[in-house]
Amino acid sequence: MVWIIVGVIAVIVISLILIYNGLIRLKNQTDEAWSDITVQLKRRYDLIPNLVETVKGYAAHEKSVFEDVTEARANALSAKSVPETAAADNQFQTALKSLFAVAEAYPDLKANQGFQQLQAELVDTEDKIQAARRFYNGAVRDFNTKLQTFPTNFFAGMLGFSKREFFGVDDAQAAAVAEPVKVDFDKK
Repeated sequence: MVWIIVGVIAVIVISLILIYNGLIRLKNQTDEAWSDITVQLKRRYDLIPNLVETVKGYAAHEKSVFEDVTEARANALSAKSVPETAAADNQFQTALKSLFAVAEAYPDLKANQGFQQLQAELVDTEDKIQAARRFYNGAVRDFNTKLQTFPTNFFAGMLGFSKREFFGVDDAQAAAVAEPVKVDFDKK
């Protein structure tokens, strides 16, 4: 009888160790994925002052657009949580579209090599952000699924693990994706 009790206790302890280690692995993977997003977002935000200055040289009278972009960048840099970062990023995307709409009205600006290089770097960064976002959301999905499946769901809360938030887009941003704004910098 004692051996049965010891065996049951050993199975429970081993199960808890395996559950804990699995959760730690998924948590670390999610943290790494979030770090990838923040690196790419910072890269994008670092490009923006140069882009604004380039456009400002051609369209100095568009002060409100520059202020909106600068404010959106500051909000994005100060965001702390995933939902705050997602909301700030959505605001930033809207401000950036306004900046590119202003640039569309200036053929000399569109032909400027510095502007073209900044735009190419921004496009490359946007692609990297999307890839990092997909990786992060996949890691969050795996982590949250592990938290919600049996038997992990019984122990996850006791072990201090909680559900993570996806890095998503708001409804307005989703609608914009459905019908993207066309910006053609090669048009003369």
